Amino acid sequence: MTKKIIWLRRETRTTERRTPLLPEGARSLIKEGYEVLIEKSEKRIIPDQAYADAGCRMVKGGSWLKAPKDAFILGLKELPDAPDHLKNSHIYFAHAYKKQAGWQKLLSRFISGGGELLDIEYMVDQNGDRIVAFGFWAGYMGAALALTHWYNQNCATIPYLDKGLTPFNNADALKAEMNAANTLGKKPKVLIIGAGGRCGKGALKILEEYGAEITCWGRKMTNEIDRAALLEHDILINCAFIIDNIPAFLRIEDLKPNARLSVVADVSCDPYSAFNPIPLYHETTSWEKPYITVKGASGNKSIDIIAIDNLPSLLPQEASQEFSSQLLPHLKTLNKIDSDPIWLSAKKSFDDAISRIKQNSLEEINVA
Repeated sequence: MTKKIIWLRRETRTTERRTPLLPEGARSLIKEGYEVLIEKSEKRIIPDQAYADAGCRMVKGGSWLKAPKDAFILGLKELPDAPDHLKNSHIYFAHAYKKQAGWQKLLSRFISGGGELLDIEYMVDQNGDRIVAFGFWAGYMGAALALTHWYNQNCATIPYLDKGLTPFNNADALKAEMNAANTLGKKPKVLIIGAGGRCGKGALKILEEYGAEITCWGRKMTNEIDRAALLEHDILINCAFIIDNIPAFLRIEDLKPNARLSVVADVSCDPYSAFNPIPLYHETTSWEKPYITVKGASGNKSIDIIAIDNLPSLLPQEASQEFSSQLLPHLKTLNKIDSDPIWLSAKKSFDDAISRIKQNSLEEINVA
């Protein structure tokens, strides 16, 4: 019987250093009967040699384009714009099912090539809960940057974020920067929306370590937003996973001179979706420019928004360790993908999205 192939591609995004598969996990997959190919990458947090030592077959970066049709292509972030036709099953975070920018173009590449998208975000259990996520370290890192920026605002020091960001070797290196920023020992009042999930728990951990006064909101609190209460916090951390229309958490008209709020970390970071609960910005921020300043309607109040969509990559070591441990058990079941409920959930989400595209095409033809 032909071995199932799992092919770890090199990430296209230059700032992405995380990996969804560690060498020890690859070794385990090989023992289970899989063939594991690893594309060489100089920026990946784990050196190539560690994968070679684990028994993986090392290949040139980008060579997944020539992979056998039955190979599973594993990654994290977006695919390159080419080729136009995708023939393989791709496992990664595509951000394409909530009608984000370019979603139809991406999914059309799978339709024309005969491949499929197994979006990691839509690997869910019978309750609809995600079973693999970087959420904890996203929340942790987003809250850490928000705290650091607020410290700079209130200690009258040059914002650390103005220098741009590079990955930290570990969490201790991150904390050293945070400690240096808080020269006056100030402690902010912080609101976490979506506090009960992985992301919220990560934010809560670092905020508790630094003695912040913390308010936690769950799903019920977002049905009817108490904006007066929200604006009485110094920092807002949004960790809510939104899949349908809800009232906006923060609007331009809320930015009034008497509002206390000055820093927002939108960890969920989905500005391209129609369901964006913080519609004050329309593009993600970056490592080069980590925040934007948004002014209220009167121009007398402004807030800084951090909206980086790959926050965990700033702590690539810790993030990769946690994420890969969650994903590995499911990679081991790829040989029975047609009966595994987790993979079936991902396949269903893909099929539903493809159906929407085809229906839209039919409607356009009928109108014409």
